[in-house]
Amino acid sequence: MAADHSMRDYGLAAPHGPNFTGQHVATANLDDMKGDEASVFRNLLLPDDSYDENGTYWADMPLGKRISFINKVNNAESASELRTIGRMIKADPLSPVSYYFRNMVIPGMGLLLEGYVLFSIGNLGPLFEAGFPDCWGSQTICQPVWQEAVAYLEVVGIILGQILVGILGDWLGRRWGLIQDAIIMFLGLVMLTASWGVTMNGFVICYALSLMFYGVGVGGEYPMTATSGMENAVGSGKISTRDDRLHRGRKVTSAFLMQGWGQWFNQVVLILLLLIFNSGSGNPPYDKVVVQWTFRVSFAIPAAGTLWLVYYRTYKMRSASKQLMAAKKKQSVTGYDVKSLGLTFTYFGPRIIATAFGWFANDVFFYGNKLFQSSFIAVLNPNAEGVMTNWLWNLANIGVELAGYYLASFLIDHKLYGRKWMQIIGFAACFITFAIPAFQYHYYAEGPGIHSFQAMYYLSSFFGQFGPNAVTFLVAAEVFPTPVRASAHGFSAACGKLGALLAAVLFNYIDSHTRFYVVPWFGLVGAIVTYLFLPDTTGLDLKEQERRWAFIRAGRESEYHGIAIHPKHLSFWERIRGVGKHYNPELDYQQRVEEMRADWEQAMARHAQEKEGAEIDEATDDSWSSEVSTFFERTRGKGNGSTRSPFVQTTQANGGTLSEKEKESDEAAR
Repeated sequence: MAADHSMRDYGLAAPHGPNFTGQHVATANLDDMKGDEASVFRNLLLPDDSYDENGTYWADMPLGKRISFINKVNNAESASELRTIGRMIKADPLSPVSYYFRNMVIPGMGLLLEGYVLFSIGNLGPLFEAGFPDCWGSQTICQPVWQEAVAYLEVVGIILGQILVGILGDWLGRRWGLIQDAIIMFLGLVMLTASWGVTMNGFVICYALSLMFYGVGVGGEYPMTATSGMENAVGSGKISTRDDRLHRGRKVTSAFLMQGWGQWFNQVVLILLLLIFNSGSGNPPYDKVVVQWTFRVSFAIPAAGTLWLVYYRTYKMRSASKQLMAAKKKQSVTGYDVKSLGLTFTYFGPRIIATAFGWFANDVFFYGNKLFQSSFIAVLNPNAEGVMTNWLWNLANIGVELAGYYLASFLIDHKLYGRKWMQIIGFAACFITFAIPAFQYHYYAEGPGIHSFQAMYYLSSFFGQFGPNAVTFLVAAEVFPTPVRASAHGFSAACGKLGALLAAVLFNYIDSHTRFYVVPWFGLVGAIVTYLFLPDTTGLDLKEQERRWAFIRAGRESEYHGIAIHPKHLSFWERIRGVGKHYNPELDYQQRVEEMRADWEQAMARHAQEKEGAEIDEATDDSWSSEVSTFFERTRGKGNGSTRSPFVQTTQANGGTLSEKEKESDEAAR
């Protein structure tokens, strides 16, 4: 009843509560609402997970009230989810497992498979050295340049895939990008499994080139998985879903953490295969035949899974491009949206700096951690023989990383922590855990502080995942508009791989102690760049961000007054430049009502055409509640005319065609 009383006193729950001017601008033409109409409008425009009973946005609340509101919403949501799980278990004990696989595992299956293969290269290196000592060890019969090229060409292939497939995903659609990635990865795995050469050096060349080809598919997985997973969380209706506002980050990071499971499965499979083919022993010597069987079977296993992925994406993901196609249709764009790309660099250039450099700094740590692993294990086990000890320690490290992945997934949508602080704190923790042993290296690596050294190494792995590694994957797609989302994500990811390449090259020329002097500063600078240039999109309605983009693309940025330019959702750089100066909840509410009216008028025009036998796009969503339709029908022609939908204006400006009835409804909206 409190909500209804608020709406009667203050208008239709304007986000800042009472309008002390005495003129309820946001609801000037809505005074004659009847029945449940006011309640329906409130639920649509001011959802209770983001606004309180007075219509105040959560980020506008005083700190104490904000904390109370956020905890209340989160507790209610958690209780609701637990009740849902309980009902699922009661109906079918295995249904929560199947739900998890459908919604988290399968969307991230490509990342699981690429994580399996990508990190197997580092695991196989020591095995090749032990099984082919003349080639991978002493390098007497193989060219060192090609052995070094194994790591470099892998990264080059990934960078090419991230950029090219990112562009393709925005051009032809997410679905075709996903299918292409799966096909390339399958063929690459066939090449890796069958790689051969007349000489041992020829085998190394074939292996390196096959890995580069596979890397193109791996690179494409990053922008395609991030964008399709995010847009799937948004939903296809006109109003954002609760799942988008509260769980969008969790959905994307739950798919991303499959990369960690890929690493884990690869290590387990390699351990089991070596034991099987080496007569139950993990100790050297390793016969050449043992090495051949181990690495070839380890590649054949994910090849079968990738072939299934080709099938699934071809026949079960037909709507993966739905959000992109809808955005293009609104802007009358049929190919690649070049205009949006240019505007992205103009308006969101600092965000590109944040996502690209953040990923670059993260990969210096992430791959540096992996490359440094053998040195770390040598410190802990100086007398260890063979590869099994290395693999078992790596398995323990992956377990620590998985804990970081899952904690990131649970907290990334929490409005009191969220994306930005998770990345800043993660970078800061990595900086500290590498900087401390840098200045006391002999004490930690060789003296009595060795157990502290071990703890710091594992903490760096944990905070790498519970921090920049998870966040960079999400925000590189989230802070950019739909038409160029995959391109921006691919570019940022490619910059990240340059960081991995830097670590791979640099670590070949400096010793372990020097590495600790060099690497920490990337964490410190990464935290600073994140604070300055990365906006916090935690809790931000993604469709509201798309709405802001429509105003920008129409050349009317100053006319947008919504929450996408709330100071909470802007970077420090954007705030000091005054990007949020036009934020005005009351004006924004007025615009949103008028835009809904304009969209409703167009929907009615389309229905009229349909009755006349005209061909209508089946993808058009014309579902409106009876209360909204009744209200707009009763007040037809009474709109205040202050704002048309920017999508309507842009369609006409770009030469798009409207029917006569749509033109009439557009005039009515004006």
